[in-house]
Amino acid sequence: MELNLQKPLLFFDIESTGLNIASDGIIELSFVKVFPGGKTEVKTWKIKPWDYVNHRVIKINPEASAVNGVKDEDLVNCPKFIAVLPEVAQWLSGSDLAGFNSIKFDLPMLAEEIERVRHYCNQRLSELAPDSPEADKARETLKIVESIDLHSARMVDVQNIFHHFEPRNLRAAYRFYCGGKDFENAHTAEADTVATMEVLKSQLDRYAQPDDFREEVLKNDVEYLSGIGGPRNKALDFAGRLIEGPDGEAVISFGKHRGRKAREIWEEEPSYFSWIENGDFTLDTKEVFSRLKEKYIREKKQALNRPATPGELASLAEKFKPGKLF
Repeated sequence: MELNLQKPLLFFDIESTGLNIASDGIIELSFVKVFPGGKTEVKTWKIKPWDYVNHRVIKINPEASAVNGVKDEDLVNCPKFIAVLPEVAQWLSGSDLAGFNSIKFDLPMLAEEIERVRHYCNQRLSELAPDSPEADKARETLKIVESIDLHSARMVDVQNIFHHFEPRNLRAAYRFYCGGKDFENAHTAEADTVATMEVLKSQLDRYAQPDDFREEVLKNDVEYLSGIGGPRNKALDFAGRLIEGPDGEAVISFGKHRGRKAREIWEEEPSYFSWIENGDFTLDTKEVFSRLKEKYIREKKQALNRPATPGELASLAEKFKPGKLF
């Protein structure tokens, strides 16, 4: 069925350096604009992700790169978002918006990039001579930013429609996998538990062989089954605030220190662990942070009390060799 439109509907999707809207950046932005009557236009930008505060490229998270296939070196000669903003604004102008899971991710990410340009231009205007060409350019860019109003645009999230009409709950799963019928006494613990078991058995039957759309089969093995849909990295606490890095070190997976080793944060900012201890986190998360803290303290004491290695002694001897101090 063709879309019934009174104004253009702009479908869009974003690929980014990662999933943290506050610190990650756009590396690819694609628009498909459908006009009333059915005419369609397409535009895609490859974008160099830029940190306007520290004046440096935002590195692509390896996990994001594994999904979208884009590497840092692919974007070296691409424009920054601020350079494509005038054209982006033209595409956005007068359009409603549509996407898949866009309300939770793509729309906030796009808005964040626009706000970064706003803050950057305001900062530039506070530093530049008012009558300089650079100041004029910053003011012109700010006019473009002000012309964009994402809050008032109507947003069609196709994923929400999908989940609304195809709910992802136990009753829907039972109907889908177990013969198109409901089970009795839904939402009682025993009935739900039995239904869950029946759904898993039916899933093993349904996905036992590959087909034209799916090569993977569902293995009848608990180790395999337990890993489906799980995080790429092993979570060290149930809330997933800490994950195990490639080297076995605990890595923080949220907030301002996302992606950094917990050990580094303990050495540089031990108050962060106190914030976790007193903050609105699960008891399990607090316990894992507490065990890490005890481990780091213990290892530090051991390092101070152990004998110096031959290499360390040699380094000290070289440092304090006669004539080396002055």
